[in-house]
Order: sequence, then structure tokens, then C-alpha cells
Amino acid sequence: VPPYTIVYFPARGRCEALRMLLADQGQSWKEEVVTKEAWQQGSLKASCLYGQLPKFQDGDFTLYQSNAVLRHLGRSLGLYGKDQREAALVDMVNDGVEDHRKRCGHLIHHNYISFADYNLLDLLLAHQVLVPGCLDTFPLLSAYVARLSARPKLKAFLASPEHVNRPIFGSRKI
Repeated sequence: VPPYTIVYFPARGRCEALRMLLADQGQSWKEEVVTKEAWQQGSLKASCLYGQLPKFQDGDFTLYQSNAVLRHLGRSLGLYGKDQREAALVDMVNDGVEDHRKRCGHLIHHNYISFADYNLLDLLLAHQVLVPGCLDTFPLLSAYVARLSARPKLKAFLASPEHVNRPIFGSRKI
């Protein structure tokens, strides 16, 4: 029986870094997948500290909060630096990753648009011309392209002859 158990939804979410760490370190674990229906029943949520997943079990020791689990595994598996100073640097880098994750989450979950969206949209649209169907296995990116491309003024521009007839690369006919 694996010493570790991850209780989480059928998604990468906040557990994929845990899974990658465990896999890379040659550790085995068991997954308990929580369906939307089971979560909505409320009893599991009520039993979880902070009312959220992931729940991580290391034998009879239970932790919540993905970063607490990462730090626990880092200490347990020798991935937390050689001394307190290195551990502090590891914490600093992880906190920076968390700040970035929150910013990205805000962009994904809110109707917010920045100049970076146009740059990404341009790149993805070019890929779709060069490799048709390349986003077919990426439903979130496909939805992103569809959502931005449907903005009325942008939709009109993308359909205009000026845009349609302009080559993707100046030196090529594509």
C-alpha cells in the first residue's frame, strides 16, 4: 500500500506539482478522486480543514493546503535545501510562483483583457493557419481563441480583407 494518498478532483489543479514531485522522486501514491456530485453533497467538504481540497495523507498524518504538502514532502525527501538559508530561498521562490499563479488565475477566471492577450491571440491564430487543428486537443486554448475572436470589433478586423490577405510572415506567402 502506498504511504501517500491524494484526495482531489479529477483535474491537475493544485495537485499536479505534488504528483510530479512524487513521480520524479520514485514515490508511489494512491488517488481518491472526488466527483463534483460527491463534493456537492457536502459531507466531505465539511470534514476538510478550510472546507477545500486537496487532502493529503502521509500514513496517518493528514495535511491540507497544497503548499504545506509541498513543503512537507520537500523536508521529508531532502528537497528543501541544505540549511535554513537555502530553505528560506526555496520558500521565497515558491512564494513567487504562488504570486504568479494567482495573477494567471485572475486572467483565466475574470473578463480581463490586456495587451498580452492580443499577442497570444496572434500567435495562436498563426498556429491555426500553419497547423490546422493544432488546438483541437486544447479545449481551454480553443475557447480562449473563440472568446477573444468573438469580440465584435476584433471579429470585424479579423474578417477584414486587410487581415485575411496579409501574410503571416512577410517573406512567405503564408
